[in-house]
Amino acid sequence: MTERLALVTSERGLRLDPDLAPASAALRQAGFDVDVVRWDDADADWDGYALAVLRSTWDYSWRLDEFLSWAGGVPRLRNAVELLRWNTDKTYLRDLERAGLPIVPTVWSPTTVEALPDAEEWVVKPSISAGSRDTARWTDRGAALAHAAELIAAGRTAMLQPYLTSVDEHGETALLFLGGRFSHAVRKGPLLQRGEGVRQDRDSRGDLRPIDPTPEQRDVAQWVFDAVGDLVPGAAAPLYARIDLVQDGGGRPLLLELELAEPSLFLPQVPEAVARFTAAVRGALA
Repeated sequence: MTERLALVTSERGLRLDPDLAPASAALRQAGFDVDVVRWDDADADWDGYALAVLRSTWDYSWRLDEFLSWAGGVPRLRNAVELLRWNTDKTYLRDLERAGLPIVPTVWSPTTVEALPDAEEWVVKPSISAGSRDTARWTDRGAALAHAAELIAAGRTAMLQPYLTSVDEHGETALLFLGGRFSHAVRKGPLLQRGEGVRQDRDSRGDLRPIDPTPEQRDVAQWVFDAVGDLVPGAAAPLYARIDLVQDGGGRPLLLELELAEPSLFLPQVPEAVARFTAAVRGALA
């Protein structure tokens, strides 16, 4: 009997996710019956799938309680709901920092100028967000604090980080893990422009290219990936993970984000990774 799989997306993901086509085609070629399903489709039969693979659920950040409640009711979901509860709020960075991982310096919900780290520019964003929504890069301390105050007043946790100028030259390095192993890396170009303020229409999918990570980047990414099992005990191992690194002033890699919920896997940029994604799904079924 052919096993049924669901690649789980959203209304926006159905239109914009470039990973869905190669992933679903490869899984079908491997002998699976594949449906691409919105997570909020009331008619979806989640019990009928051998595995539901979370992909481009890109509206989760403004429907988080609803999303996590849904995820808790889906059997055989990957990544598992325990990982989602931990990872969909970027306060998980506190756990990773306490575990000794090198993260981008972060101040949580600052209210005074004295709380700002020493820098020429700062990034302010909410801890629950996706696609750089409600995020901006500021050169003025007062503007950065005002942005944080706006988020706090709305009941959100504000994150303030120094803007690392290395991003303008080197971008971010996204290291992808599939089935528990490092698979590939992609350079993501700089996204936040000086002086543009908050925007909701940024698109990070345009400036992408495969890259060979440095040994130091590989090491940091592996440390972050290995830490997940200790920080979220009892959760099924991640089917996939994306670890976004930037460089500090000395060229050392720092963790910007660990994405376990709905990260782009950049399969069109690295076509050979599609086979590794398929193997990871097989491994999760086994």
